[in-house]
Parts: sequence; structure tokens; C-alpha cells
Amino acid sequence: MTSQLRLAVHSFPGERPVLLVHGFTSSAQIDWIEPGWPQALAARGRGTVAVDLPGHGSCPAADRDAISVSAIIAGLVAAIDSTGQDEADVIGYSLGARLAWPLAATGRVGRLVLEGLGTTDPLAGMDIELLRAVAKGEAEAPDPDLAEFAAWICQPHLDRDQMLLLIEALAAEPFDAGADLPTVPTLFVSGTEDDPVDELAATLPNAKYLPVPGDHRGALMSAEFRAAALDFLR
Repeated sequence: MTSQLRLAVHSFPGERPVLLVHGFTSSAQIDWIEPGWPQALAARGRGTVAVDLPGHGSCPAADRDAISVSAIIAGLVAAIDSTGQDEADVIGYSLGARLAWPLAATGRVGRLVLEGLGTTDPLAGMDIELLRAVAKGEAEAPDPDLAEFAAWICQPHLDRDQMLLLIEALAAEPFDAGADLPTVPTLFVSGTEDDPVDELAATLPNAKYLPVPGDHRGALMSAEFRAAALDFLR
């Protein structure tokens, strides 16, 4: 393990690389690379830099004290630094959108695409220590929701212990849609079978909302979302 948080960074050549931030229990490979986002961006003359968050993909394991929301934001800024740009356009999906929101407050984001951003925090009120015990097989889940959540983070492509530290960090710094409102040009996208975020988009000074076909995951994979995001980034 390392005492300092370092995100895994996957870079693809092209001008003005776009930062891609994946969703919870996924990875850069699953959400962006395998579906062909680097190639789609390259066709627009753009590069790609995609990251793996703690517990996901090839992100190096870090000590408990190294994982925090602020440390992750610093890691995303470092990924932007790696492109040689003062600022980067950013696409975030689900958890990635939740993290891209405060990232925009650093002044390092040009244009922002938020897909599948939840308006409520799924960790609010969750007993993190009980979740840890259930995930480690040391306790029985008292309800199906906690059991399902524990099963998610125990998937073989994830680092269970790092996932638990990430969840602890996210719970310690809950998402607040009323704070750090992005002022950069922002595109909100959600699936027609997912929770709409049109009211949230209306609170921002420079944002628009677009519904696309699909549920939470299906919208990310839709041709409509890809086309809209690429057109918005220019």
C-alpha cells in the first residue's frame, strides 16, 4: 500500500484530452475504454485521459488516511496536469459525476458533462461499520438493500477493502448539490428510466438538461448520450 493516494491514469493521444471519470463498482476500462470512447474522441481530434478510482480497476491500494473526497479531487487535478493543460473538459458518470461536481470548483474544468448524477446521497444513513462486517462475512445483513450493496463491493474485479475505505470517505463528505455549484458550461444527462435532474440543472447559471433513452446504465451506453456529449464538448 501507499500512504499517498494515486489514481490509475489511462491516456490516449490527441489534442485537448478529455477527462473521463467512471461510475461506482465499474472502471475506466468498463465504462469508457471498452465502449470505444477514446476512439470516438479521437475522431473529433480529442485525446482521452481516463482514471480508475480507489478500489476500482488498476488504482493502487492506499492507506486508510490517504483516501478522502478531497484527495480524490486532488488526484483528478493531477490527471489534468498530466495532459499539460490548465483545464480539461470532463465527463463523469454516476459516482464520477458526483466527483466531477466539486472538481469544477477547482477552476480546472472547461466544459462539464454529468451523466447519471443522483440528487440524493445513497450512503446517507447507512451503517458503514455494519456494511463492512457484512461484506467481510462477519455479520448478516438486516435488510436486502444492505445485502445487495455488500454484494456489489465484493465483486471479483474490485478491491473489497479499498472499496470500503472509499465508501467511508464518501460518507464522511456527503454530496451537497447546493454547494460548489459549477459555473462552467454544464450538460446534465439522465436516462428516461432513471431519476431526472432537470430541476437541479435549472439551479446552475450555465447548464442544460437532456434526457436520453435507457435506465441508469443504459443511458451511459446509449448512442444518444455519446453524440450529445461529443457535440457539447466541441
